[in-house]
Amino acid sequence: MSEQEKQQRHQQRMQRHKAVVDEKIEQAQQERGVLVVHTGNGKGKSTAAFGMAARALGHGMRVGIVQFIKGSFSTGEEAFFRRFDEVSYHVMGQGYTWETQNLEQDIATAGRGWAQAKAFLEDPSYDLVVLDELNIALKYQYIAMDEVLSALAARPAMQHVVITGRGARAELIEVADTVSEHREIKHAFHAGVIAQKGVEL
Repeated sequence: MSEQEKQQRHQQRMQRHKAVVDEKIEQAQQERGVLVVHTGNGKGKSTAAFGMAARALGHGMRVGIVQFIKGSFSTGEEAFFRRFDEVSYHVMGQGYTWETQNLEQDIATAGRGWAQAKAFLEDPSYDLVVLDELNIALKYQYIAMDEVLSALAARPAMQHVVITGRGARAELIEVADTVSEHREIKHAFHAGVIAQKGVEL
């Protein structure tokens, strides 16, 4: 096959692909807030959510962040996002459940986090709400699933929400607009590398 024929075949494939993409874009005419869920055992769930927060700030949007579970150590994202007046950042966790080892305490802590999250979900001035590790609190039933679903359904029409954490429940996946599962292939921790600033912290 000559170079000219290769180029011609490539152009034809790209034209067909463009027609498919253009048709999908034409059909996607709704403008509303979306619910995004990042789950799975792989690294990057919170990182993806904070990437969305940075993107929102770039558009001049207001962001509300609640971190469930985490809280016993400082992180780079917290230090960074607290610099912005447009961000309301709340670390409501007291550490991972295997560290706290106190069910009553974990439930109470999650409840305080959910109270703040619900306030964000009722406030139309927040364009994006990040609920980091909420999936864990739902998995262990620290927070009632029905209450979360009701609050998500009743939120302002243009408000976007991103929820992270392993083990997203089926009810949440069903109502979400976009769901990504992060799968672990390798992780430095298993090779004995401690959490690194700028990577995990």
